[in-house]
Amino acid sequence: VQLVESGGGSVQAGGSLRLSCAASGATQDDYCMGWFRQFPGKEREGVAAIDSHGTTTYADSVKGRFAISKDNDKKILSLQMNSLTPEDTAMYYCAGNYGTIYLPLRRAEYGYWGQGTQVTVS
Repeated sequence: VQLVESGGGSVQAGGSLRLSCAASGATQDDYCMGWFRQFPGKEREGVAAIDSHGTTTYADSVKGRFAISKDNDKKILSLQMNSLTPEDTAMYYCAGNYGTIYLPLRRAEYGYWGQGTQVTVS
């Protein structure tokens, strides 16, 4: 499975960005996909996740501001980010794995990763 992110960029505080992650390669019916972010010098942290049933999970820091969604036909994972603050500035990564994931915001649960896309909020 290959994951390719797009949609990052620079935005002013209070603005919005939409990240996309295109998946290609072999797929299965049971999976989970997520968005992670990494601040300079920090561990990668989970932001949002969605499983094959559509169940979503969000980090407390983004609840009410970010929305994760998926388009099964196009194999695209999206993250709509609203009310952005400078604290959201980070490299954002798309991640995926097959099967049931019990801790969907835990980095170690995922085996497939994209290359990342930078989000800068000023």
